[in-house]
Amino acid sequence: MNYPQIKSTLFKALREAGSLMKEAIDRPKDIQKKSELSLVTETDCACEKAIIAAVQKDFPDHAFLTEESPAFGNSPSRWIVDPVDGTTNFAHGYPVSCVSIGFEHEGVVRMGGVYDPFRDELFFAEKGKGAFKNDKPIRVSQVKKLSESLIATGFPYDVRENADYYLATFKDFLMTTQGIRRAGAAAIDLCYVACGRYDAFYEKNLQPWDKAAGMLIVEEAGGRVTNYTGKPLGLNDHGNLATNGLLHAEMIEILKKTT
Repeated sequence: MNYPQIKSTLFKALREAGSLMKEAIDRPKDIQKKSELSLVTETDCACEKAIIAAVQKDFPDHAFLTEESPAFGNSPSRWIVDPVDGTTNFAHGYPVSCVSIGFEHEGVVRMGGVYDPFRDELFFAEKGKGAFKNDKPIRVSQVKKLSESLIATGFPYDVRENADYYLATFKDFLMTTQGIRRAGAAAIDLCYVACGRYDAFYEKNLQPWDKAAGMLIVEEAGGRVTNYTGKPLGLNDHGNLATNGLLHAEMIEILKKTT
């Protein structure tokens, strides 16, 4: 496997899609609804098309799992793509969104990149080789107590049907941390755990494209990523927990109350 070429292609795809996002953020948008709270814009589709084209130019036989199109391809190498993570933010002109791409080979995510074009921050990790922000190594925080932590969360698209459940967990963390942030882009949240801006992040019902890149970046930055019971996180798991490792046990104990 030509990993240097995969990295080069990954970076190219991230930046091409990021450029489209940056150009479109303040323009009027054609917004469609996939469900009551799940939006898609023409930029989501344009970014996805640009990413697929960039990858297929170098790796025409690789498979894809993307947010806006049916999965396709039959290959042990697969690109897992969220062309615009944080679409609701983007649709409203709120510049907290990103491009997220994971590269999986034989069922293992080997590389991941997340690009925030509004801050020009590119997070990257390769399995076994560390995590980086704009080519500089990053590490998770060293906060040891939940009472001294800043954490992040998100509310899934079924929040209106299950508001009491999500708010009960939110309240528990509100009472035990220094603060909670809800930015609306899970890939960015994961990267912020990786670089120490957040000490932990939890959210239910993330899709594979929301987390494939970010979970690797957290792990390679020295953090821990599991489901809500503490088992290794799979791409199809419903409960998603990422921490600096030091807070993991405390987080799980609270999550168990409402899981």
